Amino acid sequence: MNFIDILEFTKKPQIYAEGNAVMWTDDHISKQLLNIHLNPDIDLASRKKASIESTVDWILNSVNQEKMNILDLGCGPGLYAEVMAKRGHKVTGVDFSKNSIEYARNEAIKKNLDIEYINQNYLELCEENKYDLAMMIFTDFGVLTPVARRTLLQNTYRALKPKGIFIFDVLSDKDIELKVAEKSWEMEECGFWKDRPYLVLSDSYYYPMDKVILYQHIVIDNSDNFNVYRFWTHFFTSDDLKKILEQEGFKQVECYDDVLPDTDLWNGNNVIFCKATKK
Repeated sequence: MNFIDILEFTKKPQIYAEGNAVMWTDDHISKQLLNIHLNPDIDLASRKKASIESTVDWILNSVNQEKMNILDLGCGPGLYAEVMAKRGHKVTGVDFSKNSIEYARNEAIKKNLDIEYINQNYLELCEENKYDLAMMIFTDFGVLTPVARRTLLQNTYRALKPKGIFIFDVLSDKDIELKVAEKSWEMEECGFWKDRPYLVLSDSYYYPMDKVILYQHIVIDNSDNFNVYRFWTHFFTSDDLKKILEQEGFKQVECYDDVLPDTDLWNGNNVIFCKATKK
């Protein structure tokens, strides 16, 4: 094991420097993520069941259309898609995780729900003028780099019908300094990151000019390799979002910070929901 390489990764990196591993396609981690998604009592991979139901209520009341064709970006195991389908809408869910999509497909078949699931990176979406509503929930928008974010917005704009609506949520820059996590080292015999003993070195780095926090996890086991997972997380104001969306052709950009219950730094008015319309 090359400790010099590990030490290099523990230094504050240049903004948007990539790690050497991807969480979503790792077979062990993706199974752990699916289990967390499906736990209705925690706000980790997904929000609690009550928050999901109330968010869907808010979205449908905001759009106020019947029998919509809905695109759910980053749909995970279909928690929002299922609620939308049960309300009478046709839903297409797109997600990078094969495990989540397979679970969602099986659930849709068992429940006889009108949902199509696609195992795809939504940055590669190539549909046109198809959807009345596109949604991206649980702050996925904020983990995209500016270049990827622009690709996502262009893909979404193209996929929407004229006057179609895009709704998503982000983390507010309110109290951003409190969201910088402390350094920690943890040893596990078996856990989230691997199915064998490992050490995980976790740290975060704040880039105030860009309102970005990097959450980094270095996972080391008894092999000669180690995995570096980097999650670049952006924080926004309503004005930031309006500028970003209007640059990509969206209009009637509206922002709300009262959709979720105000329970901690990751909910309530620390989360901004944004609604924008295609011209």
